[in-house]
Amino acid sequence: MEFTGCYNPRMSNRYYFLSSIVLLSACATEPPAPDPMRDGGLLWVKHSAEYRAITEQVYAKATLDLPRFIEDTSWSVIPGQEDAAHLPVAVILDVDETVVSNIDFQMTFERPFENWKLDEWTRSTDATPVHGVREFVEAARGAGVTVFFVTNRPCEAVEGMSDPCPQRQATIDDIGEVGIVTDADHVFLSEERGWNREKSTRRSYIAQTHRVIMLIGDDLGDFLPCVRRKPYVPCTNTATAADRMAMVEKNTHLWGNGWYILPNPMHGSWTSAIPR
Repeated sequence: MEFTGCYNPRMSNRYYFLSSIVLLSACATEPPAPDPMRDGGLLWVKHSAEYRAITEQVYAKATLDLPRFIEDTSWSVIPGQEDAAHLPVAVILDVDETVVSNIDFQMTFERPFENWKLDEWTRSTDATPVHGVREFVEAARGAGVTVFFVTNRPCEAVEGMSDPCPQRQATIDDIGEVGIVTDADHVFLSEERGWNREKSTRRSYIAQTHRVIMLIGDDLGDFLPCVRRKPYVPCTNTATAADRMAMVEKNTHLWGNGWYILPNPMHGSWTSAIPR
């Protein structure tokens, strides 16, 4: 039988015979061309002018809104935060796909995803910025706003490292590589201080000392609690796709008005709510 291509795992009932070691090497080293139908989200983030236009637009709108939220001392985007007029002002940003883009990792890592794979990749590569974020942070800090970063990168021990949470410094380094200086007092990971992947707990922690005027992220969980099919404490409910849509509709007044969401068709809590 004539060999016409490299092994395709989606055609498991066929067998391919390699006629030479040269051909075997070629198949092993040349990745398949991206499939626009299967990998459309990845290709869109990597190559489209539209994606960049959206991120620039989101951060430009957030920058324009800063003065009025700073001036309105009754304004907060944290539910239940009242009598906070005397507190210093803060904004909270997610990290991955909000401050730094991991599109190159998404296009090249060997599935399935595991935390250590992203951890190793971020240590070995320079971070790529999401366009518009550096200018926004400069404007916010210039106006006296404290900037916090809340990420679900987990604190995990790594063999050979004495730091029990080396991911924190790796995250600080990533943020620095896109031109934003920060420190451990302003970067909060999951699996530290008793926190888990439910970000509302960390937002509430920040709200104890700051009036939070903006949230910026790429996932519904960057804004709202209990958005996942698999709940994390203190959540107990399973969020369906319909539940998530209802959450968006209930908070229509905040989208683009204190809550600023960036597109991420690659990964996130939305994948857990897709009907099976």
